[in-house]
Amino acid sequence: SPDAVALKTARTDRTPNEGFTAGSMSISFGGQALRWAASALLVQMLDAAGERLGRPPRDLRVEDGEILRNGVSTGLKLLDFASAADLSCRVADLAKPKAEGDRWKTFRDIPRIDLKERLVGTPFVHDMTAPHMLHGAPVHPPSMHSALDSLDLDALRARPGVVEVVRDGSFVGVVANAPLAAARAAEWAAKSGTWQATLVEEIDPVEFIAASTADAQTIVETGNVNRNIGRWYETTVTRPFIFHGSIGPAAAVAVWDGDEATVWTHSQGVFQLRKAIAVALRTVEEKLSVIHVPGAGCYGHNGADDVAFDAVLMARAVPGRHVKVVWSRRDEFRAAPMGAAMATTVRGLLGPDNDLTAIDVMVNSAPHTSRPGAGGTPNLRAAAYLENPIQPARSADVPVARGGGADRNAAPTYKVGSIRVQRRLVHDLPYRTSALRSLGAYNNVIAIESLMDDIAHDLGVSPLDFRLQHVADQRSRDVLQRIEVKTRKAREVPLPEGAGWGLGFARYKGTGGYCAVMVRLEVDGDVRVTDAFAFADVGEAVSPEGVKNQVEGGMLQSISWTLKEAVQVDGISTTVESWTDYPILRFSEAPRVSVELVERPGAFPLGAGEISQGPTGAAVCNAVRVALGIRVCDLPITRDAIIAAANA
Repeated sequence: SPDAVALKTARTDRTPNEGFTAGSMSISFGGQALRWAASALLVQMLDAAGERLGRPPRDLRVEDGEILRNGVSTGLKLLDFASAADLSCRVADLAKPKAEGDRWKTFRDIPRIDLKERLVGTPFVHDMTAPHMLHGAPVHPPSMHSALDSLDLDALRARPGVVEVVRDGSFVGVVANAPLAAARAAEWAAKSGTWQATLVEEIDPVEFIAASTADAQTIVETGNVNRNIGRWYETTVTRPFIFHGSIGPAAAVAVWDGDEATVWTHSQGVFQLRKAIAVALRTVEEKLSVIHVPGAGCYGHNGADDVAFDAVLMARAVPGRHVKVVWSRRDEFRAAPMGAAMATTVRGLLGPDNDLTAIDVMVNSAPHTSRPGAGGTPNLRAAAYLENPIQPARSADVPVARGGGADRNAAPTYKVGSIRVQRRLVHDLPYRTSALRSLGAYNNVIAIESLMDDIAHDLGVSPLDFRLQHVADQRSRDVLQRIEVKTRKAREVPLPEGAGWGLGFARYKGTGGYCAVMVRLEVDGDVRVTDAFAFADVGEAVSPEGVKNQVEGGMLQSISWTLKEAVQVDGISTTVESWTDYPILRFSEAPRVSVELVERPGAFPLGAGEISQGPTGAAVCNAVRVALGIRVCDLPITRDAIIAAANA
């Protein structure tokens, strides 16, 4: 039964290197590998059972850990034959994964057996304890471009509870006997030290990105978008920098034993982090063990890797003692990578038959990845502060072959005669950006879907029908038609003034899961989404409830991004200190949400974690247009943004 299975997460000393858990690819790749490996083990164990019983293995099957022959118990347990399995076997030679019709006869809906531990236990890296554990806190510079001039280290060491102070270049870490003592000492040091700014030119980053005239890279070009006849439509959608906003800040634990270190982290890529730390310390990877432990959750590349390196640097000063480092909320807001600000311009050409004959997309964006190891450098915040620093590489962004970064989903999920997608990466910003859930897809889908709605409204046709006129395949058609049927009764109810329905749709990365979203919202100064519906197609849904949870979570996060979230900056650094400065969707503002699946048990699993962000944001933007009669193109859609759009 599921209770008998314990799943161990990634660690560099025991598990295979499967890269980052990112891009909605965990089930598509890691899950498939696990299925085949489990099948290879099962084949060997049933072969051994068949030999003992004198029966062919094809007569045997397993139910709740018990081996049955022709449906009758043999009195044998599967685990009785664990020793017969050769764990070094070539999986592809032995595995016989179950056929589609034989799957899910038991355990179709597995209870969340992990929830009890998560709710009342101590499963997170933040909860870790060890004998004689110490606690660390970094003293972050005021910005990425600040160097430490002076700090009274003796006075810092004399602060209450301080055990050790680490200084290496502009990196300063405080090790203390209690978390509060470490935090207070680090806060004192941040205020008492003097820093030299190495970047003094202040800019408006969103305007800087939108106005960039850097050379554009052509990502997709089919046909010639300029050799067409018809009427052009155009829209530009901008989004600001966005935080991950995890409910708990980044944390890690590290300990040194001689010249070897072990670090416990909630990083999304333990092997990549190990290599990055080794490069930063100028040592070999074999001297480092990196073990994944759950954290508060993140949506890409947040501060998890940085805090792990902080812990390693501080623990090195107190060998043999575990050091736990938990960033403060201010650290999280000031030091962690952010989601990139973007400006996406979409032009669509409507031909004589009211078909889209060309779409031309230009994406201006900061890079969407600076993960550890990208560009051949550690890309760890503290590594750039050391006496012998290693500055982060200039990001080339996520390659198109891996779904793209800024250009992700910039090619529309529709049949269009000619398509051109161009990308301008904007570097040399005073802020660090990296992967945030769905990367550029969120903004690009909103821009494309806004254009689809604008054209449909101009033609006086249903936005749904206009999309169905241009869908590229039956699976796209299915989710769109099902969302229409699902919401038909609710949409027949007359809307009050200032209310509207909106639709958004996309296939994630053009190769992943399909998602159609409809929302109902009301505008009374502020925008409030009352209802949100989604239909998703992710191929085989290994855990239907898990898929629905992922889609629902993405919808709520997207609503929060679209209506509320924007990182405040002063041109050199972020100015956010607490949640007061960075509003997010509250529980009291959460809409009623309904998610249903188009299940295809025989299809390849496509992943679900990032398919709903773009369609949901698009649905909200389109519903606001219906409710107010104006298009708000600069996100988030706050009261001020609505006023600005109305006066434009």
